[in-house]
Amino acid sequence: MIQIIRGFKDILPGETELWQHIEICARSLFENFGFKEIRIPILEKTELFARSIGEDTDIVEKEMYTFEDRKGEKITLRPEATASIVRSLIQHGLYTKNPVQKLYTIGPMFRRERPQKGRYRQFYQINAEIFGVGSALADAELIFILMTLFSRLSVKNTEAHINSLGCRECRPIYKEALNTHLDDFSSMLCPDCVRRKSRNPLRVLDCKVPSCRLAMENAPAMVDFLCDDCNAHFEETKQALEMLKIPFILDRNLVRGLDYYTRTTFEIQTSVLGAQNAVAGGGRYDGLVQALGGPQISATGFAIGFDRLIEVSDLDRDSFVKSPHLFIAALGEKSRMKAFEWSCRLGEKGIRTEMELGKKGLKSQMKQADRLNAGFVIIMGEDELSSGSVVLKDMKTSIQEQIPITDVVDAVMRRCI
Repeated sequence: MIQIIRGFKDILPGETELWQHIEICARSLFENFGFKEIRIPILEKTELFARSIGEDTDIVEKEMYTFEDRKGEKITLRPEATASIVRSLIQHGLYTKNPVQKLYTIGPMFRRERPQKGRYRQFYQINAEIFGVGSALADAELIFILMTLFSRLSVKNTEAHINSLGCRECRPIYKEALNTHLDDFSSMLCPDCVRRKSRNPLRVLDCKVPSCRLAMENAPAMVDFLCDDCNAHFEETKQALEMLKIPFILDRNLVRGLDYYTRTTFEIQTSVLGAQNAVAGGGRYDGLVQALGGPQISATGFAIGFDRLIEVSDLDRDSFVKSPHLFIAALGEKSRMKAFEWSCRLGEKGIRTEMELGKKGLKSQMKQADRLNAGFVIIMGEDELSSGSVVLKDMKTSIQEQIPITDVVDAVMRRCI
């Protein structure tokens, strides 16, 4: 028997209904805030991610699924969505049609990480991005949308963590101070952080290795090195969250794993997940559009880990499984053909209808109706066809009634809609 590839998973009936409900909730909320859906390809040129995410990041160096096509061009299964959305924004000149673009997408991403609970090599994300708005209010709006969505999806024990990563003006000064600190604790750093120290020292702040966390306990924080503009931006973000009554924690060590982030960065964390406690994260990336060949356009956005969101949602999964409105139990060839006709007509009109397409007995068909949790059952055989009426049974009350054959479709619709 061929097994699924390690780190991938099937989403089975019984699960997909919950996934669909979350997607519907997210789409509805996003559209209420003016976002429009964009659908981007799964494969992109490798250069796109190397330039946007950063060649020195773990994602590009270790985790991307990259290969050459038949022409020798390097292509990659997308490890994240933002770079692809920016590429599409530039390629199609969306900003020329409307300088403010609010876009969202839902779909799979791919990274060759060590599989563990809630983390897969094919994983799913919900992304929302705002282009053309430099105001801190856009950052606060995204955090508000996230917290509203999680509330609607019964995600408990959530906390908004925020920080600022500064800009190209103030970040170099901070990096110098951080490197001075790291020089004093270099012996405590893991091999990855020793490498990160020279390439991107901010990534050391995000390391989960205990000795590295201990080394960073008294490290300087970016918020203490912000220039006047970055400080004003961050203060406005906090004021807006306070006005919206969104509690937040100033997390001085919070960074993002991708190089393109600037200024406001945030995560939504929940204690339900343990050590891997972030269920969503994002922030501002004002330089990314220009870095990928477009004009200077402000941008901010977030990504929700769909797989983790499923884990922490307290929604009743069974409540989203749709049972058939009607099951038709037919005996005899003529009855079976008439039942097939009704089943198709009712399905066309929006009534979820099931029937036994084979030739099983009545007892077996009634068991099937029970397994499917059908609301009503029509019982019919040759005698019923001859008499011109069939039995309609309400499976909740067990009440049965005779329905004229000529009125079956309308009668069922009256009871099921």
